[in-house]
Amino acid sequence: MRKCSLLMMLVIVVLAIAFSTTACTDKKPEAVDSVAVSDTIDTVPEDTLVTMIEEQPMPKAADELFDDFFFNFAGNKKLQRKRIVFPLPVYAEEEFLHNISARQWKIDHFFMHQEYYTLIFDSRSQMNLVKDTTIHHVVVEKIHLADEQVKQYVFDRINGLWKLTKIVHHSARRGYNASFLAFYNHFATDSLFQARSLEDEVTFTAPDPDDDFATITGTMLPEQWDAFKPTFFPHGTIYNILYGQHYTESRHKIFVVRGISNGLEMEMTFNRRQGRWRLSSFSY
Repeated sequence: MRKCSLLMMLVIVVLAIAFSTTACTDKKPEAVDSVAVSDTIDTVPEDTLVTMIEEQPMPKAADELFDDFFFNFAGNKKLQRKRIVFPLPVYAEEEFLHNISARQWKIDHFFMHQEYYTLIFDSRSQMNLVKDTTIHHVVVEKIHLADEQVKQYVFDRINGLWKLTKIVHHSARRGYNASFLAFYNHFATDSLFQARSLEDEVTFTAPDPDDDFATITGTMLPEQWDAFKPTFFPHGTIYNILYGQHYTESRHKIFVVRGISNGLEMEMTFNRRQGRWRLSSFSY
């Protein structure tokens, strides 16, 4: 009986030592991993998505929807070079400037590092074009608001594959969005101008300050703007994607901000009356 007791105690001690050793071994790498992950997030958060895209081959189905293709094109440098028709012609307005060879091309990550992109529509029906798989011509615009310059990247679907076929530089003053872009540049950077550029009543949907998982919808007056306005407005350099929508001298603009893998979604609707743009509704 005593031998059995001693044997049982020995087994318990051995198991306790083994468990203790394993626990210590498991705990130490976890501490190292935690520091490594934290350091990565603090130092290169904007590169994480690009790195993930570069490590994964683009699915063949991505060519069906332009957005799926473009996120891979912007994030994967190997794919980007393969999907450019070299020599790539560059134009200023309608005038040919020069060609860019494959050797001269510098990888462009577009809006990937700013973690959001912007879109401009004349109507809600135009927004449906984003999911249209039948389109074969798309233009990505890089808009420098301060100097009113636009750089257009023209993409065409050739034999089922999206490819960059040319670049066009032009003045924002000559486009159908000229009036709105000039207004928005001021609106995005001047809080006093924002308050003066609101409809008498503005409908909104915003986060509920009392519930992190809910939103509130209502109508606000211009004097309540500071209490309900979005936390930021894209400015400086913004992007726009033309999925085939044909702009006119519209008195109605929908400005959309969409985050890249961060859940951000903001929409602002502006109307032009008597030569002045005003915000009529927003949600975020």
